[in-house]
Amino acid sequence: MEQVVVGRIVRPHGVRGEVVVEVRTDDPEVRFQPGAEYATSKGALRAETVRWHQGRPMLTLEGVNGREAAEALRGTELSVDIDPEEIEVDDEEFHDTQLVGLSVVAADGEVVGTVSRIDHGPAHETLVVKRRGTHPALIPFVEEMITEVDLDAEAITVDLPQGLLEL
Repeated sequence: MEQVVVGRIVRPHGVRGEVVVEVRTDDPEVRFQPGAEYATSKGALRAETVRWHQGRPMLTLEGVNGREAAEALRGTELSVDIDPEEIEVDDEEFHDTQLVGLSVVAADGEVVGTVSRIDHGPAHETLVVKRRGTHPALIPFVEEMITEVDLDAEAITVDLPQGLLEL
């Protein structure tokens, strides 16, 4: 089993402890249901109720009573256990678990680093690449910069604009 992030608590809603969640899964109706359990950096959380508002799930969580308790969870990532062998993706898509750990190589053959995680944004995903001796590189996972993903070779080839790695 492997843990994958399916959402991030954005903010509290109201005064009773409800939270608004940013979806980070392609199957939100399955992942956000009453009774669903999530692993977090602050311990396990269980959804008591789920309702949808403006395309986002709003959850009440067991033991989270009041706005202050909900506010303390702001930014918390919600993860679930999955079996990597059960992951189904289209030919041109990749699941986070397939990309984490891959080597990132520039078009000229220079090794940039290793993918440590994937950040999901509203416009595109971003590869967070751990590099030796310096800050992580943030590489947008877009066609203009990702020239090849070779799962067999465990490598991602990139063609980056000048200065991107210095940001």
